[in-house]
Amino acid sequence: MNNAEIVRNFCAEWDAPAPDGDTLASYFTEDAFYHNIPMDPISGRDNIRNALGGMAGTMVSKGWDVLNIVADGNVVMTERVDKFDAGGNEVALPVMGVFELRDGKIASWRDYFDLATFQKQMSGG
Repeated sequence: MNNAEIVRNFCAEWDAPAPDGDTLASYFTEDAFYHNIPMDPISGRDNIRNALGGMAGTMVSKGWDVLNIVADGNVVMTERVDKFDAGGNEVALPVMGVFELRDGKIASWRDYFDLATFQKQMSGG
């Protein structure tokens, strides 16, 4: 499986209403780094498992629409719309993601999104 397929499969895990933290964590290296910019970065697969599992516990995923995916060596970039329901608020958030893979696992993941767009949708506005 190539790196773009691995990232596409990871994104497809979010098609489940409550993605499983252990399954999500299985895509990462032990020393992985995740930065959901502008939030604080997270280091280590166990911490990423807890963060993603907790995220899945507070919102209902409505899937991620991968609009574009580009791979060059170990780097995979995605242009996505991440959709979820949080407290009755439907959110469709445009996101740009950068994944760096090592030996078939995600070693680094950075997502970029507009915080104001997120906050407006979370407040129902």
